[in-house]
Amino acid sequence: MNNNDPSRFRTILGSRGFRQAAIISAATAVLSIALFFVLRGGNNGVEYRTEQVTRGDIEETVTATGTVNPVTTVLVGTQVSGSIKSIFVDFNSPVKKGQVIAQIDPEMFEAQAAQARANVTKADAQMRDAERVLNQNKTLYPKNLIAKNDLDASLTAYEGAAAQLDQARAALRVAETNLRYTKILSPVDGIVISRNVDVGQTVAASFQTPTLFSIAQDLTKMQINASVDEADIGKIRLGQDVNFTVDAYPDEIFEGSVWQVRNAPTTVQNVVTYDVVVKVDNRAMKLKPGMTANVSVVTAGKENVLRIPNAALRFRPADLPKGGPQKGPAVWVLEQGKPKRVGVTTGISDGTVAEVVSGELKEGQAVIVETLKGKTDNTRRSTAGPRMF
Repeated sequence: MNNNDPSRFRTILGSRGFRQAAIISAATAVLSIALFFVLRGGNNGVEYRTEQVTRGDIEETVTATGTVNPVTTVLVGTQVSGSIKSIFVDFNSPVKKGQVIAQIDPEMFEAQAAQARANVTKADAQMRDAERVLNQNKTLYPKNLIAKNDLDASLTAYEGAAAQLDQARAALRVAETNLRYTKILSPVDGIVISRNVDVGQTVAASFQTPTLFSIAQDLTKMQINASVDEADIGKIRLGQDVNFTVDAYPDEIFEGSVWQVRNAPTTVQNVVTYDVVVKVDNRAMKLKPGMTANVSVVTAGKENVLRIPNAALRFRPADLPKGGPQKGPAVWVLEQGKPKRVGVTTGISDGTVAEVVSGELKEGQAVIVETLKGKTDNTRRSTAGPRMF
């Protein structure tokens, strides 16, 4: 083979040039990676997400779930048994106090009243006869025409007849009262929100008064019965503002105020809650009985205060300085690419941001809320770019 062959020389030169180009490319890549690390920060390439310290208003709230109810709901029942003959109202019917809303078949009660009146007439006749005999004996006894026993017997007969008359009159009042009870009257002005009977249905009032209707006295004024956890009940005070939403109007915020904090506890599966009653204006008639309300009671409020994200208070660097953790609430800021601890004193919180009472923080300053890259857990994302093979 001719070593001076120019084509062979060009081949060798070409292969050497390829190797040199590859070396230069690899060196460039390594230099780029090193430069990437330098640009990403001086803490081994760890990246952080920060948020600014802001100034504004904060409201501390206690959240709970409750049910919308009328302020006054009257359960209308019956005191006599029988079959429903007529119903004069239905759901959502407005009613007035004393209005007849249903009637139980009165036929049997009318017969009982007639019988009671007849018994009164009979007892009255018997008493008048006994009175006549007594008066006659009172005339004969002084003349020694009858014995003393006859006079005493006539007096006893008269007193017995008078007692029977009183008893008959009482039975008549009972019968007439039961007859009146066959007409079911509305006890209040309001709106019928439920009807539990139909015409022809038999109701029995022997052991427990059955509920025939539920009448809401005034649906323009409602209340929420909210169950507040025992850990939060100490923050609730009468008159506190309340904001709440209902599923029917998820984008609308309704307002109310705390009207009553009831002392009776409710325990369900070892969880103790207390009933907090919230008064609500319902003149728009949007709220309906039984709706579920998501309640927020405003327990404290501050205006124009320095605020930090709650996530910043929870953040801790993966490599805390030696000497053990430092006590007290703090946030971390970036100083020369490394986290620096800044102690703070916090006030109220709305669950998202917290008030800064004291501490070396300024409005607009960035505080660390999360580690984005360089994590040691399974969510770690490398900042070194693609691997070279």
